[in-house]
Amino acid sequence: MNINTIKAFHQSQEQYESLKLEYIGQPELRGNILKAYKCVAGTTGLTPVIYENGSILDSESIYIEFHDDLKKEGGAFFADMLNELGIQEQEVG
Repeated sequence: MNINTIKAFHQSQEQYESLKLEYIGQPELRGNILKAYKCVAGTTGLTPVIYENGSILDSESIYIEFHDDLKKEGGAFFADMLNELGIQEQEVG
């Protein structure tokens, strides 16, 4: 999948890591994100928290979060997600 219209935002603090994937104005990309999540979760055996936000400021986003990430597995999971989606760059925030 080469989805370069999805914006990725990564945040990391001690035992918490999150990845926000925005697909503003392109709701068809939602399915691609969810498919990539299922693929990476199936491959890694990890199941981070995933939720959507389509109501705040007309933002169309999917959030993936690791809470209490003592083993620091979130970074590798997110790298696999970005690779699966063909995203080369991410922003901090």
